[in-house]
Amino acid sequence: MTSDWDDMVLVGHVARPHGLRGDVVVSPETDFVEERFRRGATMWTMLGTGAEELTVAASRLQGRRPVVRFEAFGGIDEAERLSGCELRVPEDALIPLGPGEFYHHQLVGCAVETVGGTRIGEVTRVERAAGGSCLIVEGTEGEIMIPLVVSICVDVNIAARIIRVDPPDGLLDLNARRTDRSR
Repeated sequence: MTSDWDDMVLVGHVARPHGLRGDVVVSPETDFVEERFRRGATMWTMLGTGAEELTVAASRLQGRRPVVRFEAFGGIDEAERLSGCELRVPEDALIPLGPGEFYHHQLVGCAVETVGGTRIGEVTRVERAAGGSCLIVEGTEGEIMIPLVVSICVDVNIAARIIRVDPPDGLLDLNARRTDRSR
């Protein structure tokens, strides 16, 4: 199961136990929180010697975070074992997206270039922020943050593993200067 674990998609992290009945607070890594953590949903976590399948026995939202109880985790002692664990699902269990939509994990590893063909770098991660998501691109000058918006990321081709950007004047220079100051 370990090789399959590496191919699975992160959907959340168990933050901490909640109450005495085995509930846990989950920090979700999905836009489909209610669907992903609904009663009966399954996901995987790495416990002890290997990956273990979990089934949601009960769930409710507390703010934007789900409070979940998994089958076979009926008390606080069992719930504490899950603290800090990643929750993952096989990629084929993801909710299908519409045309022009993609999951953040699909962007990691994509080459990024300007619409003029100048290579900027490769996406190493996608960060969520209050104003939206940003591509974190490893370029020759270090990390570059590029807002993940249609007006800048004008062509996202997951199959070809390339993202073409039309950055506003100064965006790439601003990020390069920010990187230089941090050295």
